[in-house]
Amino acid sequence: MRDLPFIDAHVHLWDLERIRYPWLMPPFGHDGPNGSVEAIARTYMLPDYFADASGWDVRGIVHIDAGAVPEAALDETDWLQDMADDGGLPSAIVAFAALDHPGVEMLLQAHAQRRNVRGIRHIVNWHADPNRTYTPRDVTQDEAWQRGFALLGKYGLSFDLQAYPAQFPALARLIERHPEVPVIVNHCGMMVPGDPDGRGEWRAGMAALASCANVSVKISGIGFAYRPWNLEEARSYVRETIDIFGAHRAMFASDVPTDKLFGSFDRHLLAYRTIISDLTLPEQRALFAGNANRIYRLGIDL
Repeated sequence: MRDLPFIDAHVHLWDLERIRYPWLMPPFGHDGPNGSVEAIARTYMLPDYFADASGWDVRGIVHIDAGAVPEAALDETDWLQDMADDGGLPSAIVAFAALDHPGVEMLLQAHAQRRNVRGIRHIVNWHADPNRTYTPRDVTQDEAWQRGFALLGKYGLSFDLQAYPAQFPALARLIERHPEVPVIVNHCGMMVPGDPDGRGEWRAGMAALASCANVSVKISGIGFAYRPWNLEEARSYVRETIDIFGAHRAMFASDVPTDKLFGSFDRHLLAYRTIISDLTLPEQRALFAGNANRIYRLGIDL
């Protein structure tokens, strides 16, 4: 079951003594999109990652911004770049920038000058339920945010999109106007099953995004939709995601340590491996490593 090379397309590392991460600080409550994060509110570094990934043939990892205070965005990138220069990992960095910030272009330019930076993430999940939303309003509707998004192509940066399905149709129209910006949908599109027609809204939104040739998707974060989750729920969610985007535009990721709130590294990865066991070997290899290698421009010899 662990026989395929794996490029982990979504990993977080943090040193809580070095950079401040407000969402990992007490008090811890059970409200909010993640529930309580107390179980992962401790420093998590490469040795911790490889302890979790023991037995898997990890060929590379893509580090995604980990929710540090905004003023530490470049500090986080430099810390990760130094780590990569010293030891080769992370293979790529997706850094933070608030796309609606007046000074965003200077930050994008600075990030792009770091060798391993491939893209930007700005979490934009908006939901009417205060326990679901990450933002006080849907910033993706703001002209300032859309101008920031339009700058990404100028600096050769991709965008990791973490949003909710209700936002996808409007985002698809924006993305369609910027085919030069590769967009990677996070966490299977973060379906909200409890919403009226939650699965239908997710399916329609994902199809709108998939109609843009420059959009791909990461399969991770099952616990954001189903908590707790079981294999049959995961199978339906994962296979429909792959059906919408195709096996050439989807990739698996561990999302550790965040996804450890919903199950171990092994539980998630073994579930994914089981779910696609009937696909062709080239499709399986693409989902576990090849697509991430191509989409994040890693150049790893698989």
